[in-house]
Amino acid sequence: MQVYKIRDEYIKLGQALKASGLTESGVDSKYAIQDGLVKVNGEVCLQRGKKLVPGDVVTLGEKNLKIE
Repeated sequence: MQVYKIRDEYIKLGQALKASGLTESGVDSKYAIQDGLVKVNGEVCLQRGKKLVPGDVVTLGEKNLKIE
């Protein structure tokens, strides 16, 4: 599981996918989210602007990302 440390109290889902390298660009993040390929804490999330806080786990395919 990959870990991504945030500097503020939250990071938006689309930004986290791009910044962590799970997707190559913001456009890739947008389409992955719209297509229902992204889960946050085990539930499909269709909100690109969803605020992620420390402890949240994002899943894209076989890749997992934990927000710290």
